[in-house]
Amino acid sequence: MTDVVLFEELSADNGKKIAIATLNSPRSLNALSGEMIDVLYPQLLQWQQNDDISVVFLQGSGEKAFCAGGDIVHMYNAMQKQPGEYSVEIEEYFTKEYQLDYLIHTFNKPFIVWGNGIVMGGGLGMMVGASHRVVTETSRIAMPEISIGLYPDVGGTRFLNNMPDSCGLFLGLTGASINAADAKYSKLADHFILSEKKNAFLAQLQTVNWGDTVSLNHEKLSNLMQEQEMLSNSQLPVSHLKAQKSLIEHVMSHDNIADIVNAIVSVEVEDKWFNRAQKSLKHGSAISGHIVYRQLAEGKNLSLADCFRLELNLSVKSGQYGEFVEGVRALLIDKDNQPQWKFTSIEEVDASVIDWFFESKWSTEEHPLAQLGK
Repeated sequence: MTDVVLFEELSADNGKKIAIATLNSPRSLNALSGEMIDVLYPQLLQWQQNDDISVVFLQGSGEKAFCAGGDIVHMYNAMQKQPGEYSVEIEEYFTKEYQLDYLIHTFNKPFIVWGNGIVMGGGLGMMVGASHRVVTETSRIAMPEISIGLYPDVGGTRFLNNMPDSCGLFLGLTGASINAADAKYSKLADHFILSEKKNAFLAQLQTVNWGDTVSLNHEKLSNLMQEQEMLSNSQLPVSHLKAQKSLIEHVMSHDNIADIVNAIVSVEVEDKWFNRAQKSLKHGSAISGHIVYRQLAEGKNLSLADCFRLELNLSVKSGQYGEFVEGVRALLIDKDNQPQWKFTSIEEVDASVIDWFFESKWSTEEHPLAQLGK
Protein backbone atom coordinates (compact mmCIF):
# COMPACT_ATOMS: atom_id res chain seq x y z
CA MET A 1 0.00 0.00 0.00
CA THR A 2 1.27 3.48 -0.86
CA ASP A 3 1.41 5.96 2.00
CA VAL A 4 -1.61 8.28 1.75
CA VAL A 5 0.48 11.17 3.11
CA LEU A 6 4.23 11.49 2.62
CA PHE A 7 6.36 13.17 5.29
CA GLU A 8 9.82 14.67 4.90
CA GLU A 9 12.06 16.96 6.92
CA LEU A 10 14.59 19.21 5.16
CA SER A 11 17.53 20.57 7.13
CA ALA A 12 18.10 24.30 6.93
CA ASP A 13 21.64 25.67 6.78
CA ASN A 14 21.57 26.58 10.48
CA GLY A 15 20.31 23.16 11.64
CA LYS A 16 16.61 23.99 11.94
CA LYS A 17 14.17 21.96 9.84
CA ILE A 18 11.41 22.50 7.28
CA ALA A 19 8.69 19.85 7.58
CA ILE A 20 6.91 18.80 4.38
CA ALA A 21 3.63 16.87 4.19
CA THR A 22 2.34 15.71 0.79
CA LEU A 23 -1.19 14.43 0.27
CA ASN A 24 -0.50 11.39 -1.84
CA SER A 25 -3.55 10.31 -3.83
CA PRO A 26 -3.15 11.94 -7.24
CA ARG A 27 -5.71 9.64 -8.89
CA SER A 28 -8.44 11.05 -6.62
CA LEU A 29 -6.98 14.56 -7.00
CA ASN A 30 -5.78 14.14 -3.40
CA ALA A 31 -9.32 13.96 -2.01
CA LEU A 32 -9.05 14.16 1.77
CA SER A 33 -9.82 10.70 3.14
CA GLY A 34 -10.26 9.70 6.74
CA GLU A 35 -7.02 7.71 6.44
CA MET A 36 -5.16 10.87 5.37
CA ILE A 37 -6.49 12.78 8.37
CA ASP A 38 -5.58 9.91 10.71
CA VAL A 39 -1.89 10.19 9.79
CA LEU A 40 -1.65 13.93 9.06
CA TYR A 41 -3.24 15.20 12.29
CA PRO A 42 -0.87 13.45 14.76
CA GLN A 43 2.16 14.31 12.61
CA LEU A 44 1.22 18.00 12.66
CA LEU A 45 0.84 17.85 16.44
CA GLN A 46 4.29 16.28 16.69
CA TRP A 47 5.83 18.94 14.46
CA GLN A 48 4.11 21.66 16.45
CA GLN A 49 5.82 20.41 19.62
CA ASN A 50 9.24 19.83 18.02
CA ASP A 51 11.50 22.86 18.58
CA ASP A 52 13.71 21.84 15.64
CA ILE A 53 10.82 22.34 13.17
CA SER A 54 10.57 26.00 12.13
CA VAL A 55 8.12 25.81 9.21
CA VAL A 56 5.53 23.35 7.88
CA PHE A 57 4.84 23.03 4.14
CA LEU A 58 1.68 21.20 3.00
CA GLN A 59 1.17 20.25 -0.67
CA GLY A 60 -0.59 17.76 -2.93
CA SER A 61 1.16 15.19 -5.12
CA GLY A 62 1.02 15.65 -8.87
CA GLU A 63 0.40 18.84 -10.80
CA LYS A 64 -3.40 18.70 -11.07
CA ALA A 65 -4.56 19.40 -7.52
CA PHE A 66 -3.63 20.34 -4.01
CA CYS A 67 -6.87 18.71 -2.82
CA ALA A 68 -10.17 18.45 -4.69
CA GLY A 69 -12.27 18.13 -1.52
CA GLY A 70 -13.42 15.59 1.02
CA ASP A 71 -13.81 11.88 0.38
CA ILE A 72 -17.32 12.20 -1.04
CA VAL A 73 -17.54 8.62 -2.34
CA HIS A 74 -16.81 7.24 1.14
CA MET A 75 -19.50 9.49 2.59
CA TYR A 76 -21.96 8.39 -0.10
CA ASN A 77 -21.40 4.75 0.80
CA ALA A 78 -21.90 5.54 4.49
CA MET A 79 -25.16 7.36 3.77
CA GLN A 80 -26.38 4.53 1.54
CA LYS A 81 -26.10 2.08 4.44
CA GLN A 82 -28.69 3.97 6.49
CA PRO A 83 -30.88 6.13 4.22
CA GLY A 84 -32.63 8.87 6.17
CA GLU A 85 -30.88 7.99 9.42
CA TYR A 86 -28.12 9.53 11.50
CA SER A 87 -24.73 8.10 10.45
CA VAL A 88 -21.91 7.58 12.95
CA GLU A 89 -19.45 7.39 10.02
CA ILE A 90 -20.52 10.79 8.72
CA GLU A 91 -20.16 12.32 12.18
CA GLU A 92 -16.72 10.77 12.68
CA TYR A 93 -15.39 11.92 9.31
CA PHE A 94 -16.51 15.54 9.66
CA THR A 95 -15.40 15.69 13.30
CA LYS A 96 -11.87 14.60 12.32
CA GLU A 97 -11.81 16.94 9.33
CA TYR A 98 -12.82 20.01 11.35
CA GLN A 99 -10.32 19.19 14.10
CA LEU A 100 -7.61 19.11 11.42
CA ASP A 101 -8.77 22.42 9.95
CA TYR A 102 -8.84 24.02 13.39
CA LEU A 103 -5.31 22.79 14.14
CA ILE A 104 -4.03 24.40 10.93
CA HIS A 105 -5.84 27.68 11.75
CA THR A 106 -4.28 27.77 15.22
CA PHE A 107 -0.86 26.25 14.44
CA ASN A 108 1.89 27.88 16.52
CA LYS A 109 4.47 28.03 13.72
CA PRO A 110 4.57 29.35 10.15
CA PHE A 111 2.40 27.03 8.04
CA ILE A 112 2.53 27.13 4.23
CA VAL A 113 -0.09 25.58 1.97
CA TRP A 114 0.91 25.31 -1.70
CA GLY A 115 -2.51 25.72 -3.34
CA ASN A 116 -1.57 24.57 -6.84
CA GLY A 117 -4.20 23.26 -9.28
CA ILE A 118 -7.62 22.28 -7.94
CA VAL A 119 -8.41 23.47 -4.42
CA MET A 120 -12.02 22.74 -3.55
CA GLY A 121 -14.16 22.00 -0.51
CA GLY A 122 -12.06 20.20 2.07
CA GLY A 123 -8.89 21.32 0.28
CA LEU A 124 -9.85 24.94 0.76
CA GLY A 125 -10.65 24.19 4.40
CA MET A 126 -6.99 23.29 4.92
CA MET A 127 -5.54 26.04 2.75
CA VAL A 128 -7.49 28.92 4.23
CA GLY A 129 -6.29 28.10 7.76
CA ALA A 130 -2.59 28.35 6.93
CA SER A 131 -0.55 31.38 7.93
CA HIS A 132 0.99 31.60 4.44
CA ARG A 133 -1.35 30.57 1.61
CA VAL A 134 0.14 30.27 -1.86
CA VAL A 135 -1.74 30.20 -5.15
CA THR A 136 -0.25 29.63 -8.59
CA GLU A 137 -1.20 30.24 -12.21
CA THR A 138 -3.00 26.87 -12.24
CA SER A 139 -5.07 27.38 -9.08
CA ARG A 140 -8.78 26.64 -9.47
CA ILE A 141 -10.64 27.25 -6.25
CA ALA A 142 -14.30 26.67 -5.39
CA MET A 143 -16.81 25.68 -2.75
CA PRO A 144 -19.21 23.87 -5.13
CA GLU A 145 -21.32 22.13 -2.46
CA ILE A 146 -24.63 23.54 -3.73
CA SER A 147 -24.22 21.15 -6.70
CA ILE A 148 -24.26 18.10 -4.39
CA GLY A 149 -26.89 19.20 -1.87
CA LEU A 150 -24.39 20.13 0.81
CA TYR A 151 -23.27 23.64 1.90
CA PRO A 152 -19.87 25.42 2.20
CA ASP A 153 -18.43 23.90 5.37
CA VAL A 154 -14.77 23.48 6.54
CA GLY A 155 -14.82 26.96 8.05
CA GLY A 156 -16.83 28.57 5.25
CA THR A 157 -18.99 30.17 7.94
CA ARG A 158 -15.93 32.25 8.79
CA PHE A 159 -14.01 32.72 5.54
CA LEU A 160 -17.03 33.47 3.33
CA ASN A 161 -18.14 36.09 5.86
CA ASN A 162 -14.68 37.69 5.77
CA MET A 163 -14.77 38.32 2.01
CA PRO A 164 -15.37 41.84 0.64
CA ASP A 165 -18.27 43.13 -1.44
CA SER A 166 -20.80 40.29 -0.86
CA CYS A 167 -18.40 37.88 -2.59
CA GLY A 168 -18.76 35.24 0.11
CA LEU A 169 -22.48 34.65 -0.20
CA PHE A 170 -22.25 34.85 -3.99
CA LEU A 171 -19.53 32.18 -4.12
CA GLY A 172 -21.37 30.03 -1.57
CA LEU A 173 -24.59 30.15 -3.58
CA THR A 174 -23.11 29.65 -7.03
CA GLY A 175 -20.09 27.44 -6.32
CA ALA A 176 -18.26 29.62 -8.85
CA SER A 177 -14.68 28.64 -9.62
CA ILE A 178 -12.12 31.37 -9.00
CA ASN A 179 -8.47 31.88 -9.92
CA ALA A 180 -5.35 33.05 -8.07
CA ALA A 181 -6.16 36.75 -8.40
CA ASP A 182 -9.70 36.14 -7.11
CA ALA A 183 -8.28 34.18 -4.17
CA LYS A 184 -6.05 37.07 -3.17
CA TYR A 185 -8.87 39.59 -3.61
CA SER A 186 -11.31 37.53 -1.52
CA LYS A 187 -8.76 36.92 1.28
CA LEU A 188 -8.37 33.19 0.61
CA ALA A 189 -4.70 33.48 -0.34
CA ASP A 190 -1.69 35.61 0.55
CA HIS A 191 0.89 35.07 -2.18
CA PHE A 192 1.03 34.30 -5.91
CA ILE A 193 4.07 32.27 -6.98
CA LEU A 194 4.50 30.44 -10.29
CA SER A 195 4.25 26.66 -9.93
CA GLU A 196 7.62 26.15 -11.62
CA LYS A 197 9.31 28.05 -8.78
CA LYS A 198 8.28 25.62 -6.02
CA ASN A 199 11.56 23.70 -5.84
CA ALA A 200 13.60 26.89 -5.87
CA PHE A 201 11.37 28.26 -3.11
CA LEU A 202 11.87 25.12 -0.99
CA ALA A 203 15.62 25.45 -1.50
CA GLN A 204 15.44 29.07 -0.35
CA LEU A 205 13.58 28.05 2.79
CA GLN A 206 16.69 26.08 3.75
CA THR A 207 18.87 29.21 3.57
CA VAL A 208 16.77 31.25 6.02
CA ASN A 209 18.28 31.83 9.44
CA TRP A 210 15.36 30.35 11.39
CA GLY A 211 15.30 31.09 15.10
CA ASP A 212 13.27 30.21 18.17
CA THR A 213 11.04 33.31 18.07
CA VAL A 214 7.87 32.36 16.18
CA SER A 215 6.91 35.95 15.30
CA LEU A 216 10.33 36.55 13.74
CA ASN A 217 10.10 33.30 11.78
CA HIS A 218 6.72 34.45 10.41
CA GLU A 219 8.33 37.74 9.38
CA LYS A 220 11.29 36.05 7.69
CA LEU A 221 8.96 33.76 5.75
CA SER A 222 6.70 36.64 4.67
CA ASN A 223 9.71 38.61 3.42
CA LEU A 224 10.96 35.63 1.41
CA MET A 225 7.53 35.02 -0.11
CA GLN A 226 7.14 38.67 -1.08
CA GLU A 227 10.47 38.47 -2.92
CA GLN A 228 9.25 35.35 -4.74
CA GLU A 229 5.96 36.98 -5.59
CA MET A 230 7.66 39.96 -7.22
CA LEU A 231 9.22 37.52 -9.70
CA SER A 232 5.80 36.03 -10.57
CA ASN A 233 3.36 38.92 -10.43
CA SER A 234 3.48 39.76 -14.11
CA GLN A 235 1.65 36.49 -14.78
CA LEU A 236 -1.15 36.97 -12.26
CA PRO A 237 -4.47 36.35 -14.10
CA VAL A 238 -7.34 38.85 -14.27
CA SER A 239 -9.72 38.66 -11.31
CA HIS A 240 -13.30 37.71 -12.21
CA LEU A 241 -14.56 38.98 -8.86
CA LYS A 242 -13.00 42.40 -9.43
CA ALA A 243 -14.21 42.59 -13.02
CA GLN A 244 -17.79 41.78 -11.97
CA LYS A 245 -17.70 43.67 -8.65
CA SER A 246 -20.55 46.09 -9.41
CA LEU A 247 -22.77 43.35 -10.89
CA ILE A 248 -22.21 41.07 -7.88
CA GLU A 249 -23.01 43.90 -5.47
CA HIS A 250 -26.17 44.66 -7.47
CA VAL A 251 -27.57 41.11 -7.46
CA MET A 252 -26.62 40.58 -3.81
CA SER A 253 -28.27 43.80 -2.59
CA HIS A 254 -31.63 42.20 -1.69
CA ASP A 255 -32.59 41.37 1.90
CA ASN A 256 -33.90 37.83 1.41
CA ILE A 257 -32.61 34.64 -0.20
CA ALA A 258 -35.40 34.26 -2.78
CA ASP A 259 -34.83 37.71 -4.26
CA ILE A 260 -31.06 37.24 -4.27
CA VAL A 261 -31.26 33.92 -6.09
CA ASN A 262 -33.76 35.26 -8.63
CA ALA A 263 -31.59 38.33 -9.23
CA ILE A 264 -28.50 36.20 -9.89
CA VAL A 265 -30.15 33.76 -12.28
CA SER A 266 -32.21 36.34 -14.18
CA VAL A 267 -29.66 39.10 -14.81
CA GLU A 268 -28.54 39.23 -18.44
CA VAL A 269 -24.81 39.51 -18.90
CA GLU A 270 -22.33 38.33 -21.52
CA ASP A 271 -19.60 36.92 -19.33
CA LYS A 272 -18.72 33.20 -19.46
CA TRP A 273 -17.56 33.07 -15.86
CA PHE A 274 -20.71 34.71 -14.50
CA ASN A 275 -22.91 32.63 -16.81
CA ARG A 276 -21.37 29.42 -15.42
CA ALA A 277 -22.12 30.68 -11.90
CA GLN A 278 -25.74 31.32 -12.90
CA LYS A 279 -26.04 27.82 -14.36
CA SER A 280 -24.71 26.05 -11.26
CA LEU A 281 -27.08 28.03 -9.03
CA LYS A 282 -30.03 27.19 -11.27
CA HIS A 283 -29.25 23.49 -11.10
CA GLY A 284 -28.18 23.44 -7.45
CA SER A 285 -30.12 22.43 -4.37
CA ALA A 286 -32.64 24.98 -3.13
CA ILE A 287 -32.16 23.63 0.40
CA SER A 288 -28.41 24.27 0.12
CA GLY A 289 -29.15 27.83 -0.97
CA HIS A 290 -31.25 28.44 2.14
CA ILE A 291 -28.65 26.83 4.40
CA VAL A 292 -25.74 28.96 3.17
CA TYR A 293 -27.82 32.15 3.47
CA ARG A 294 -28.75 31.40 7.09
CA GLN A 295 -25.32 29.94 7.89
CA LEU A 296 -23.57 33.20 7.00
CA ALA A 297 -26.18 35.31 8.79
CA GLU A 298 -25.96 33.28 12.01
CA GLY A 299 -22.19 32.85 11.79
CA LYS A 300 -21.21 36.51 11.45
CA ASN A 301 -20.06 36.93 15.06
CA LEU A 302 -19.20 33.35 16.00
CA SER A 303 -15.75 32.31 17.17
CA LEU A 304 -13.85 29.97 14.85
CA ALA A 305 -14.52 27.02 17.17
CA ASP A 306 -18.24 27.84 17.24
CA CYS A 307 -18.26 28.03 13.43
CA PHE A 308 -16.98 24.46 13.28
CA ARG A 309 -19.49 23.36 15.91
CA LEU A 310 -22.32 24.88 13.84
CA GLU A 311 -21.01 23.20 10.71
CA LEU A 312 -20.67 19.76 12.27
CA ASN A 313 -24.35 19.86 13.18
CA LEU A 314 -25.28 20.97 9.65
CA SER A 315 -23.07 18.28 8.08
CA VAL A 316 -24.49 15.44 10.19
CA LYS A 317 -28.03 16.63 9.41
CA SER A 318 -27.10 16.83 5.70
CA GLY A 319 -25.97 13.21 5.84
CA GLN A 320 -29.31 12.25 7.33
CA TYR A 321 -31.76 14.32 5.28
CA GLY A 322 -31.18 12.84 1.82
CA GLU A 323 -30.39 15.88 -0.33
CA PHE A 324 -26.64 15.31 -0.01
CA VAL A 325 -26.72 11.63 -0.97
CA GLU A 326 -28.92 12.41 -3.99
CA GLY A 327 -26.59 15.17 -5.13
CA VAL A 328 -23.55 12.88 -4.94
CA ARG A 329 -25.43 10.13 -6.77
CA ALA A 330 -26.33 12.40 -9.67
CA LEU A 331 -22.92 14.05 -10.02
CA LEU A 332 -20.39 11.37 -9.11
CA ILE A 333 -22.00 7.92 -8.91
CA ASP A 334 -24.57 7.55 -11.73
CA LYS A 335 -23.29 10.75 -13.38
CA ASP A 336 -26.69 11.48 -14.93
CA ASN A 337 -26.53 15.11 -13.71
CA GLN A 338 -30.26 14.89 -12.97
CA PRO A 339 -30.57 15.25 -9.18
CA GLN A 340 -34.09 14.86 -7.85
CA TRP A 341 -34.03 17.68 -5.31
CA LYS A 342 -36.70 17.77 -2.57
CA PHE A 343 -37.79 21.26 -3.68
CA THR A 344 -37.74 22.58 -7.24
CA SER A 345 -37.32 26.28 -6.41
CA ILE A 346 -35.97 28.50 -3.66
CA GLU A 347 -39.50 29.77 -2.90
CA GLU A 348 -40.89 26.27 -2.32
CA VAL A 349 -38.54 25.33 0.50
CA ASP A 350 -40.39 24.69 3.75
CA ALA A 351 -38.99 26.96 6.48
CA SER A 352 -39.43 24.20 9.07
CA VAL A 353 -36.96 22.04 7.14
CA ILE A 354 -34.26 24.71 7.39
CA ASP A 355 -35.10 25.20 11.08
CA TRP A 356 -34.49 21.48 11.60
CA PHE A 357 -31.02 21.72 10.06
CA PHE A 358 -30.08 24.47 12.52
CA GLU A 359 -31.48 22.78 15.63
CA SER A 360 -28.42 21.35 17.38
CA LYS A 361 -28.31 17.60 17.63
CA TRP A 362 -26.28 17.83 20.84
CA SER A 363 -26.24 19.80 24.07
CA THR A 364 -23.26 22.13 24.51
CA GLU A 365 -21.46 19.62 26.75
CA GLU A 366 -22.17 16.59 24.53
CA HIS A 367 -21.04 18.18 21.25
CA PRO A 368 -18.24 16.12 19.61
CA LEU A 369 -16.27 19.38 19.19
CA ALA A 370 -17.03 20.67 22.70
CA GLN A 371 -13.31 20.89 23.58
CA LEU A 372 -12.32 22.75 20.41
CA GLY A 373 -10.69 26.04 21.35
CA LYS A 374 -10.61 25.30 25.06
